[in-house]
Order: sequence, then C-alpha cells, then structure tokens
Amino acid sequence: MLTKKQSELLIFIDRQINATGVSPSYEEMKEALGLRSKSGIYRLIGSLEERGFLRRMPHKARALEILRRPPHAGTGQITGNFRPRVISGSFVRGEQPADSEAAAGTGTVELPFYGKIAAGTPIEALRDHSRTFDAPPGLVGRGEHYALEIEGDSMIEAGIFDGDVALIRRTDTAENGDIVVALVEGQEATLKRFRRRGASIALEPANANHETRIFGPDQIRIQGRLIGLVRKY
Repeated sequence: MLTKKQSELLIFIDRQINATGVSPSYEEMKEALGLRSKSGIYRLIGSLEERGFLRRMPHKARALEILRRPPHAGTGQITGNFRPRVISGSFVRGEQPADSEAAAGTGTVELPFYGKIAAGTPIEALRDHSRTFDAPPGLVGRGEHYALEIEGDSMIEAGIFDGDVALIRRTDTAENGDIVVALVEGQEATLKRFRRRGASIALEPANANHETRIFGPDQIRIQGRLIGLVRKY
C-alpha cells in the first residue's frame, strides 16, 4: 500500500518517462508534488525502491525505471506546474474566429499563427498574417491566443518537442514555474520556464544540455503563457 505522495510521485515519473523518454529531474519532481526541498523526493524514491515499484539505474544520471505501476495510475491527480496537454492534429484550417470561447461542441478555434519561435526575432515580427492555425476548442479559453511552432530541443524534458505547435495565451505577467514566451532585451523571443529569484529573473530550459539564463527585470518582457500543445504524428 502506497502513501498518497508515493503514489503521486510514481505516477508523475511514469508519465514523464512515457512522454519524453527520460525520467524527470529531482527539481521537477519536487515542484510536481509541492515539496519544499529535494530531500523529501530522495526519501520517497528510496521507499518506492524498497517496495519494488522502481529502481535507480546505476551510472546513469536521472535514470529511473518503473517496475510496477500503482493501482489506478490512470486516474491519479498530479499537482504542480504545467504538464503539456498534447492533442494530435492535422494542421488544417478551420472556421471559428480567434476570440471565440472554448465552449462545448465540435469544430476548431482559428488562431493567428506566428511561425517558428526563433532566437533573435521579437514575437510580433514572426506573425504571418496570411496563415492561421486550427486549435482544438477544449484547449482555448477566454482571452487572446496565438499559435507558435517549436524549433529545437531546449524544452524536451517538459515534453515539448521540435515541430510541436504551442498554444499561447497572451499575457504580460507570469507566476514562478510557468512556461512562457519571453522577449529578451527587446530582440530575442524564447520559450522557457519562468522563475523570479529576488531582483532577477531566470529563464530555465528543460534540457540538461542547455543553461539557465539570468536577467534583470527590465531585460525581460512576458508575451504569453503556454496552455497546450498540438503534435502532428
């Protein structure tokens, strides 16, 4: 019998491995379970190992293997920061206006399409007024939204892959842990996880091969928050 936290952690690890092919970092696990320190994660992983639910693979960083899934794993609720909601799509045009609410029913919501997010280009300059993107209505709520194609691998450990289409809700504010479109020094648009650290702002990648970048608050302008993904298979 697992405790609630043990079950939540096991479900989170299992989902992350299935989504990204790699196990989550201890920092991601800490945030997902709402714990204050990583020491609690170490204890939970040790207890799951003892009970035969997972094992740590030697000589490999961040390598965990699920041996047994907890009961009702498919319905466990994970709290914490954004988990990408991925919908497979055909990338065809639709008919509904961009500002329509994501109410019940069928059809799509037509969003402005901003092309590929690219370093060195402000987000406004990416917009192609001749193109739109059809988003599943269940992913788009109130407010102004736009679609953006992901380029690169800097967020793969958050389940965001090259070629995915990100659905962005336009906003100029963010909470710690949000994945945002940020404009850096008025020139470079990037999709990263937002952290406020005292008087500074950190833009964190979700890939161990990329470095976190630290900026002053006057160097960063938030241009939107990630609310969902559409993936073409």
